[in-house]
Amino acid sequence: MALRIAVLRETAPDEARVAATPETVRKLIALGATLAVERGAGLGAGIADGDYEQAGAQVGERAGVL
Repeated sequence: MALRIAVLRETAPDEARVAATPETVRKLIALGATLAVERGAGLGAGIADGDYEQAGAQVGERAGVL
C-alpha cells in the first residue's frame, strides 16, 4: 500500500509555518511516499512552489492535492 501525503497551505492569519520543507519531501519520497503540496503552501516560510517540484512533489490546487 502506497502512502500519499498532502501538504496544505495554512489558513490561519499571520501563520508562516508549513508542514514540510523540500528536504522533508525528498526524504519521504525516498522512503516510498507520494507527496502533493497545495500551491502557495510554503510562501509564508519563503519556500517557492518550484522548490517542492524540484524535490519531487506534485504541486496543485487544494482539491487536486486532496
